Amino acid sequence: MRAFIASTIGVTCSAALVLPLAAPAGAAPDTTVTAKTETADPTGVSGSTQSLPLAPLPAASTRTTGAPTEGAATVERGLPRRDVRPFSLVGVVWNDADVELNGTVQVRTRATGTTHWSDWQELETHNAEHGADPGTAERDSGTVRGSTAPLWVGDSDGIEVRVSPEVTDVRDGGSGASVPLPDGLRLELVDPGKDPQQPPAAGPGAGADGGDSRAPSSEALVLPALSKAQTEAESEAEDDVAPGSKPYIGPRPSIITRKGWGADEKLRESAFVYTKSVKAAFIHHTATGNSYTCSQAASVLRGIYRYHVTSSGWRDIGYNFAVDKCGNIYEGRAGGVTKAVQGAHTLGFNADSMGIAVLGTFTTSKPTTAVVDAVAKLTAWKLGLFGADPSGSTTLVSGGGNRFKKGAKVKLKVISGHRDGFVTECPGARLYEELGTARTSSARLQGR
Repeated sequence: MRAFIASTIGVTCSAALVLPLAAPAGAAPDTTVTAKTETADPTGVSGSTQSLPLAPLPAASTRTTGAPTEGAATVERGLPRRDVRPFSLVGVVWNDADVELNGTVQVRTRATGTTHWSDWQELETHNAEHGADPGTAERDSGTVRGSTAPLWVGDSDGIEVRVSPEVTDVRDGGSGASVPLPDGLRLELVDPGKDPQQPPAAGPGAGADGGDSRAPSSEALVLPALSKAQTEAESEAEDDVAPGSKPYIGPRPSIITRKGWGADEKLRESAFVYTKSVKAAFIHHTATGNSYTCSQAASVLRGIYRYHVTSSGWRDIGYNFAVDKCGNIYEGRAGGVTKAVQGAHTLGFNADSMGIAVLGTFTTSKPTTAVVDAVAKLTAWKLGLFGADPSGSTTLVSGGGNRFKKGAKVKLKVISGHRDGFVTECPGARLYEELGTARTSSARLQGR
């Protein structure tokens, strides 16, 4: 695979946005069950991760609600209520990424500086469908771990956790015994750190940092939106092609760069991996919950980034782009927003595609109109750079998964949901049902 450094670009957001992020600092995933707590950054800027082993719960009396099933005290793992350093995002990881966690993971948290504990909240345990394709260097790096989806809980300084294994149903031929939990279960408590300093107001034609709008994201916090004509002209100039040869490109939307949301570039691997093209876009939800405010979205993204890299062992955040509930668009995996950067978002279909993650959970909650509009704008532009029709179909070769075997040639919609390439609930039923609207709008923005 070819890996080299390419510049990236970022964008301003149309709505007033307080970028609340800061980057994490991490250590390689620990496969032991000893306690591991990262040294906190004394400035609080870069963030940190607390990694705590989950032990067998001593007795049913440790529970604060609910009644355990027979024998549950001997098989459940977790942590009784305890004080911890402040954190905002929580997840659970384990040693072997090829092993599923068959059971439930529930957490209760205490808001920082208070005595108020939340109700039990459940983490999405089936997260294996997000990740690098089998056989790739990233997947076979030896650092990747099994993981739940992370959950955004807000500023907290207390935690209680219980992991309950699935029990086989005797009516379906099971023995009624508990399914073994994965080895090396650990609780990951992520402090996303502080937000980057906001730039002065930008003048006409300038980036949000007052600089040139074409500045790479290593310098710019945002890249302003361009008109369709400006976008086409810029694309033609960059690719050194004749004017008018790329007519179906939507106007470039505003994109908040990695610097804009506060990504700590010391966390990720320094090299980039590219594929040949971007033939499709897979839409995801992050399953992190919907309790965040738009001013917290950058913090949520920093937390996911740290969780993907420090806790799960990925080379970078898995998604190529993210969208928050207010419709703000964020640069995801590094390597260049105009480039065909290979992500780790749709197991089996990371080659020649991009992953767009909407921050939130959309199993029963409907996404905002701003979310659907942002997905349409982003796909109209990025897919247009590679000549893809958002309203059409394309063929991708499966890298292996639970829906399509490795090597299978699969016809997919150019804008697909994660579940189209893998048996999963992602991107949630309510977001999935909006993809038809996104396809129509995206094609219209391309001028089709």
